[in-house]
Amino acid sequence: MLNRSVRTAILELHGRQIGIRRIARTLRISRQAVRRVLASASTDPPPLLRTERAEPYRQRILELHASCEGNLVRVHEELTAEGADIAYPTLTAFCRKAGIGQEPPRAAGRYHFAPGQEIQHDTSPYEAVIGGVRRPLHIMSAVLCYSRMLFFQCSPTFDRFDCKTFLTDAFIFFGGTTNVLMIDNTHVVVARGSGAEMVPAPEMEVFAERYRTRFQAHEKGDANRSARVEGPFGFIQRNFFAGRTFKGWDDLNAQALEWCRKVNASYKRHLRAVPSELYAVERPLLHPLPLWVPPVYRIHQRTVDVEGYVNVNTNRYSVPEDWISRPVQVRESKAHIEIDGSHAIIAPQPI
Repeated sequence: MLNRSVRTAILELHGRQIGIRRIARTLRISRQAVRRVLASASTDPPPLLRTERAEPYRQRILELHASCEGNLVRVHEELTAEGADIAYPTLTAFCRKAGIGQEPPRAAGRYHFAPGQEIQHDTSPYEAVIGGVRRPLHIMSAVLCYSRMLFFQCSPTFDRFDCKTFLTDAFIFFGGTTNVLMIDNTHVVVARGSGAEMVPAPEMEVFAERYRTRFQAHEKGDANRSARVEGPFGFIQRNFFAGRTFKGWDDLNAQALEWCRKVNASYKRHLRAVPSELYAVERPLLHPLPLWVPPVYRIHQRTVDVEGYVNVNTNRYSVPEDWISRPVQVRESKAHIEIDGSHAIIAPQPI
């Protein structure tokens, strides 16, 4: 079928009193095609009229689609059993064109963020060799949406303690917070609901208020809403972990911090800018950190065993012998362990 530009050329050449034979030779098409275009006197290609082989079965397809719970394999089997002569690809193509059982595509759109407007936070599972052993881990990442400043750390677990510890480190790294802290609908933060109806757990809501920000969750299925933080995960896995060795978790996170500083200071072609230079514009618009950033603690209740040890996270900590059989409170932070025996507080080393 001749497209619009060729049909326009035929009509223009004919208007200049050029013969059909010469037009056909110039455009390298048949004379019959030239005559058809001249007869139609239109630059619009004629509609392609082709009967869908599945069209006579439309109503039956709709009924079977409902009764077979959207399984087109079963729909095809039932149609074939009833004598319909259509191939399975023909059926699936017809359902796509007719919108049967399929959501119409929607444009992804694009999000624009003002300086200091939003930080996006998410996690991604991964595996890496740490201390000579391949271990599962969680990549915890945060991104300033305007400047694209990236910060990530890794942890063997991810719960509310790990989340608050990481976000505290991220706020310190960025030097402030934003109006919104965008997350996915993770149970670590969410108490109930999702998307716009999400209600954070009281513990996490108090944590956010301390830093003058608020948690907000994107709607389920709207992955583009958190694309600022989703996109870098593949970049981290391919460029940071490749060929690196780690003595332990502290070494891994120290290397990650240094890598983030290097990446944030490099030119990004898709931004046509350097994140650290954009950050210079965004930094004055961030909410300042509190005068005192309280450490994040996790509380454990333990009883000192008969050997004079307290067990926390598979580690054993030695305490004075006169504490044996005494209930104690263990405060675990990112950097150390404190054991409160009512009369004294010690910071022991793991055995």
